[in-house]
Amino acid sequence: MKRRLPWGAMARMTGRRALAAVPVLLAVTFAVFAVAAASPFDPVKAYAGTAGLTASQENLDQLRANLGADQPLLTRWWDWLTAAVTGDLGDSAVMRRPVAEVISERLGWSLLLAVTAFAVAIVLGTLLGVLAGRRRGGLLDRAVSSAAYTLEAAPAFWLGLLAIWFFALKLGVLPAGGLTDTASDTVTADQVARHLVLPALVLGISQLPWFFLYVRQGVGDALDEDPVRGARARGLSRRTVLTGHALRSGMLPMLTLVGSRVPELITGALLVETVFSWPGIAAATVQAATSVDFPLLAALTVLATAAVLLGNLLSDLLYGLADPRVGFDG
Repeated sequence: MKRRLPWGAMARMTGRRALAAVPVLLAVTFAVFAVAAASPFDPVKAYAGTAGLTASQENLDQLRANLGADQPLLTRWWDWLTAAVTGDLGDSAVMRRPVAEVISERLGWSLLLAVTAFAVAIVLGTLLGVLAGRRRGGLLDRAVSSAAYTLEAAPAFWLGLLAIWFFALKLGVLPAGGLTDTASDTVTADQVARHLVLPALVLGISQLPWFFLYVRQGVGDALDEDPVRGARARGLSRRTVLTGHALRSGMLPMLTLVGSRVPELITGALLVETVFSWPGIAAATVQAATSVDFPLLAALTVLATAAVLLGNLLSDLLYGLADPRVGFDG
């Protein structure tokens, strides 16, 4: 009999998480403004650029008032928050454009990179984990496990530089960075796909070890359980036992990993975007941080925090769907 999906319980869990996210996001935004206020960087000088070196103090003070940088911390934070609730994220001082416009034109490219890389990590990590877990201690298990432990310690930017040297400079089979070819002034799907290969593979491989190790451990432990051994003793084929029993049981711990890897995915994406000159939110994040661009920095931080909270919610929902014993009301 087909099991009905507990939509009501899932909706209640989602509602509870949404309510709990409100104070978290408030605290995060306030912390951003507090850290920026304590920073030694002067947003007015960053906004003025080289012109600020020769500007009079009167002009700098007027510019500070125009930017609202002369207001107390609580006032700046509250003004930004009340405007953000209505959809107005303010204007980026360093980019001279509305924050919403800056994010909207870059977020899609970052999502494309992150989703593609996550798919690579999950698919390859699961496949290799199953193959290694079904024969733990074998040649494939030892080789892939050693590589996984090595990749865990390898920074994403180092993997990116290595990939550029080998595939772009030495072999010349893939572009070294950017979104389109140097001589092209239009964005086409085939160019984007070619330029996406290296950054997506690098980011995906940097996340792969954790998925591989979780699946390997889960599948290996499941194959040693009494119900699985009993199924094999009844004459079921190894493939049927693996796919119908061990794989489902072994995949459960991996589901919780999906959400917990989101912070690392965001951090890795920022590094990979920088290395490959990918036009995502990495450059905007770096400029906002170094220039103490309050509105842009707060909006990007809220976006990253919301992504982490959504990832954790997704993990719990997937785990509850895969294992009815867990439920959604706990």
